[in-house]
Amino acid sequence: MPKRKRLSALQKAQIVLEAIREDKSVAQIATENSVHPNQIHKWKKQALEDFAQLFEDDRKGERAREAEHEKQINELYAEIGRLSAQLSWLKKKIWLQV
Repeated sequence: MPKRKRLSALQKAQIVLEAIREDKSVAQIATENSVHPNQIHKWKKQALEDFAQLFEDDRKGERAREAEHEKQINELYAEIGRLSAQLSWLKKKIWLQV
């Protein structure tokens, strides 16, 4: 049984662009690239469905990451504060026992 052919994302994108242009039939493109026509139809459908996301505001995701980062920093500072308080309490306790 022959090994499966693995295509890079760039190769897939080029194949899908050819299919979208419709200069050649999907069967011709599939034959030239040794890919099943159904796979090309799947890639084309996926590309067209996700096309609108290219133009969405990427800053939304960036803002969410920044907010998560700030939250994590605040949690870490709170933990540092708790640990510092515990450490000073333990130091006082040790000095009282000596």
